[in-house]
Amino acid sequence: MVTVANPIYDVVFKYLMEDLRVARTILSALLQREVLDVKVRPHEYSNQQRDSLSVFRIDFGATVRNDDGSTQLILIELQKTWLETETLRFRQYLGTQYASPQNILSNCEEGYALPTVAVYLLGHRVGQIEEPVLYVRHQGYDYQGNMVTQGLPDPFVDSLTHDSIIVQIPLLAGRVNGRLYHVLSIFDQTRKDSQSGQVLCLEDGAYHGDQEMEYIVHRLQAAAANSEMRREMMVEDEYFSIIEKRDTTIMLKDRVIAEKIVEIEQKDAQLEQKDVQLEQKDAQLEQKDAQLEQKNLSLRKSIQMLQRANLSIEAIAESLELSVEEVMDLLA
Repeated sequence: MVTVANPIYDVVFKYLMEDLRVARTILSALLQREVLDVKVRPHEYSNQQRDSLSVFRIDFGATVRNDDGSTQLILIELQKTWLETETLRFRQYLGTQYASPQNILSNCEEGYALPTVAVYLLGHRVGQIEEPVLYVRHQGYDYQGNMVTQGLPDPFVDSLTHDSIIVQIPLLAGRVNGRLYHVLSIFDQTRKDSQSGQVLCLEDGAYHGDQEMEYIVHRLQAAAANSEMRREMMVEDEYFSIIEKRDTTIMLKDRVIAEKIVEIEQKDAQLEQKDVQLEQKDAQLEQKDAQLEQKNLSLRKSIQMLQRANLSIEAIAESLELSVEEVMDLLA
């Protein structure tokens, strides 16, 4: 077995991807296109706080060869995360990159932005998606839902939308079929050393004859042997532990708040139900009051009619089966 530094760590990933030969190999495999030239671009947006350590971002300007033999300059935004809670920050990052003047095509009078491909290396799974590598490509459609091909690709359209490549690192385990999975196998976390997650154990000779992969493995070996690199990895472990504890505390508090909200909503629902019941009772009472008023009106009319017949109060009460007091109250 060959022991190499774990590229899931930011310091190792940066050391690995800043080597343009390595970057060209990995990006070519991901894009499924030959990367002729690649350059690391200056960061317009970077994390300055250690609580964002779990996300690492690096930008590349790459000249790629298309299927028709033509070449194209594109922007590649490579982002890696350990934590599922950090994925929302990707959207913030893309927004700042679209606004960057450095991402405008220098050879285009209209000033359209460079075509962008966003690559996400995730240390966690995305929902129920089973594919280790997911390609999300934009297409154009007309009103009837038919795909539009005439006039596309177009620099204006390409500057408004971007393609994405999502790599789910936990699903890479044992996937070595094909060039892409062969290259991505260096990120397979099932190969972590049992004593330390800072190193991976790769099979000796697994990349024999593949000069580019042998070069990558040698670079990761050099990183593993670098004492300063190992110290930085230990620092990342410490901060990651802090982040994990913080996020766990936040999630527990959120769970308590959610439970309280559910409890309050249940009580509100019970109160609303009681209000409905009270309204129903009030309606029944109003109905009874109306019926009583109608009955009293009928009795009052009967009393007045009997009075006009010169019957005494006592006689009227007796004929209507009422007390004298009830008759007097009705007349009042």
